[in-house]
Amino acid sequence: MRTDTVYKKAFNRAANMLRDGQLAGELPSENELRRRMGVSRTTVRKVLRELAHRNLIAERSGVRMAARAVGDSDYYPDAETTPRTNHVEQQFMEWMLRGDTRPGTSINELELARQFGVATNGIREFLIRFSRFGLIEKRPNTGWLFKGFTEDFALELFEIRVMFELRSAQLFSRQPDTSPLWGKLAAVKTAHTELLTGIESRFHDFSGLDNRFHRLINQASSNRFIDDFYDIISFIFHYHYQWNKQDEKQRNQAAIIEHLAYIDALESRDPERIERACRAHLASARATLMRSLIGLVQ
Repeated sequence: MRTDTVYKKAFNRAANMLRDGQLAGELPSENELRRRMGVSRTTVRKVLRELAHRNLIAERSGVRMAARAVGDSDYYPDAETTPRTNHVEQQFMEWMLRGDTRPGTSINELELARQFGVATNGIREFLIRFSRFGLIEKRPNTGWLFKGFTEDFALELFEIRVMFELRSAQLFSRQPDTSPLWGKLAAVKTAHTELLTGIESRFHDFSGLDNRFHRLINQASSNRFIDDFYDIISFIFHYHYQWNKQDEKQRNQAAIIEHLAYIDALESRDPERIERACRAHLASARATLMRSLIGLVQ
């Protein structure tokens, strides 16, 4: 299962590289592709076979060349490229967001397993892991209880978030031109532009894109503790504050514009510009969080 996920993620990465023009004309060697994509040569060969099968590349006289344009339907869907633990987390967060879940809400493992289409033990593993943050609690014989969080908890957490993200943003700007992070950033930028165009009907989709963007920035740190910490960041800052539905579309629209400015700063590789854009966006996120806490108390 894991191998299949690795392959599909690698295939989507190669499709992005074709779409963005990083693999225009003659394709590099398998060894070079392996280096760029961060996977084994076996996986690269499997990807190349599938690209050829779909006529995305063609081979002439032993030379592989980009062929037809990559379309949206060529990609494997996110559900097939996400590890099970991340998939459960994303579905849980989406359930919390769409269901307007409030402090005191009961969480039933069996109901979630049926709704998400996963095994009950997958839900249980996630809830146990997530419970260490103190936001959910196991009750004997009654399932789980969502407890919510305090203003002090949120502010302390936010202070750590700023430190982590400022560091990651600066490290992102120092990535070499060959780093796959730049291709991912370009794809995220396109997704933001498309969402901004369709904001009237798609503003709910911002939460997932927000999570994707900030996780991408933190990838530059290659720090397992930052990645682990981001589980709770994702919950608090990318889902919880959205329980305040007032002006949700306008808030999300403003955040998309801030993200695009932030992306432009990262692409400029200017340290001072990056810090200004990062701090400006995180300040807005903090203000949104505090307003949502007031709304929940009321």
